[in-house]
Amino acid sequence: MKITFLGTGTSQGIPVIACQCEVCSSVDFRNQRLRSSILIEQEDTCIVVDTGPDFRQQMLTSRVNHLDAVVFTHEHKDHVAGLDDIRSFNFKQKRDMPIYGRPTVIDRLKVEFGYAFSEVKYPGVPTFEVREIENEPFQIGKIKLTPVEVMHYKLPVYGFRVGKFAYITDAKTISETEKDKLRNLDVLVLNALQVKEHISHLTLEEALEWIEELQPKKAYFTHISHYLGLHSEVQEQLPDHVSLAYDGLSISL
Repeated sequence: MKITFLGTGTSQGIPVIACQCEVCSSVDFRNQRLRSSILIEQEDTCIVVDTGPDFRQQMLTSRVNHLDAVVFTHEHKDHVAGLDDIRSFNFKQKRDMPIYGRPTVIDRLKVEFGYAFSEVKYPGVPTFEVREIENEPFQIGKIKLTPVEVMHYKLPVYGFRVGKFAYITDAKTISETEKDKLRNLDVLVLNALQVKEHISHLTLEEALEWIEELQPKKAYFTHISHYLGLHSEVQEQLPDHVSLAYDGLSISL
């Protein structure tokens, strides 16, 4: 299985518009972060988790020529806004794109992209095959996903476990039952927004506490804001088995 980080930034991305801080001004490519998303490839199955505003750019940069499905963590704009660009895959693959999300996410997509879900469609709009998911494992081709529910302040969000890999974004709290799904991992990806306390995201310290408890063999941080600091400086402070992810990073399991 191959995992590619398509984007590792928070809702505004980095650089942030009009910001001149040292992170946003950095020429280090690791500090230039699109909105969070990953690509999962296993044998002949290829899926994307979330289609943020940078989805088109991410597909072009990673040269993705075939896509089997899209899986959504939740309905916030920085995770769904690029859904319209799925139509390029519709045209090439000559089929509706399967999209997976909890019912509340699907309902929101039908509002945000109403033109794509209407009974009478304008020619050329994206087309979807809706697959509602609950907190139960499901299969997409060769990839079996197990949802892991976390809380993003008061909003339920799904992370996903695939084999010995798990991807958690936009988390602040988690129940003990769901936390048990994150044990015995080779790789855990976890959001770490910034150093200061935040109402709906894990801080760097909180994310490290999760890792200390869950004991994955390797951990990566994503959904990073410019407030966390320069990639090189933050990385020096982390344990050897913990790394900041960056856009374009690929790992194989």
